[in-house]
Amino acid sequence: MTKLNTINCEEIMTEPLKPIEFVVNNLITQGLFILAGAPKIGKSWLALDICLSVAKGESALNAATSQGTALYLCLEDSRIRIQNRLYEMTDEPTEYLHFALLASSIGSGLEEQIENFILEHRDTKIIFIDTLQKIRSDSLDSTYATDYKELSFLKSIADRRSVAIVLVHHLRKTKDADPFNMISGTTGLSGCVDGSFVLSESKRGSRNATLYCVGRDIENREIELKFDSEQHRWISDEIFSEKENKNKIFIEKIFDFMIERKNFVGTATELAALLAPRLEAEIFPNRLTRDLVQNAYELAGYGIKFSSERSHGARRIRLELLSGDGSDSKNIPL
Repeated sequence: MTKLNTINCEEIMTEPLKPIEFVVNNLITQGLFILAGAPKIGKSWLALDICLSVAKGESALNAATSQGTALYLCLEDSRIRIQNRLYEMTDEPTEYLHFALLASSIGSGLEEQIENFILEHRDTKIIFIDTLQKIRSDSLDSTYATDYKELSFLKSIADRRSVAIVLVHHLRKTKDADPFNMISGTTGLSGCVDGSFVLSESKRGSRNATLYCVGRDIENREIELKFDSEQHRWISDEIFSEKENKNKIFIEKIFDFMIERKNFVGTATELAALLAPRLEAEIFPNRLTRDLVQNAYELAGYGIKFSSERSHGARRIRLELLSGDGSDSKNIPL
């Protein structure tokens, strides 16, 4: 009988793992997403804006992006329409944005096409497929299992290649108090993806909308948007940096602490007592250990090595400043 490949609880709680990377800060991570909205509401403008912003390393929806190659499968558009839309948004081309007007369907070659593109462009960050319906199989079977299985092929690519894939999709005509219940298809779609976005105008044609967001690794939120007809972009005034700032403050406080100490070996309770005055807040040992584990990669960039070990029945934290006086620690590559 084949045995399960299990992970011990202690191992998974103490292993420094590379943090989840955002393609659009606090909004789109690596993984599979759905962007749904009514016809002609402006989903394609938003898709193009995010692709262009990622390719140029510029902000989108007032959020920073991780620069890299972007692929936009604009399967309902023509070359002239894409050209016109690009000139509405920019006059400066970028070599990092690519388009495809035709693609195979899921299970009939699309997966290979996407894989080959990523292999040719190793810095690929995001892929928009506009629309999901254009790449679905010809099967008339619309069940939870079918929807989940089809999207699983794309999720596998997103997870394996560490890219974001966003599927542009439609809403049902039937209204619902929960906007995510309006996404066309069975719940197999939303069950498979890592997150869903619903773009909904307050009044048809008003160009004022709400972007409803839900996901495994993003905050559930509602972002108020306004379509700027001069820039042809959805504009947001919301700031997305709260969590990032908290992590940055924590890391910098640890760095300052290590500049003075050089080394620390002790329990999480002992370290929490030493750090509390610096952070001007009560620190819980379990949360301190979590923050150290989940920020280990960033701490390494500051020249701080973190490890955790069990000694005489107690869990002990070890911190070591690797760069002498720490004057150039912040420039140490990960």
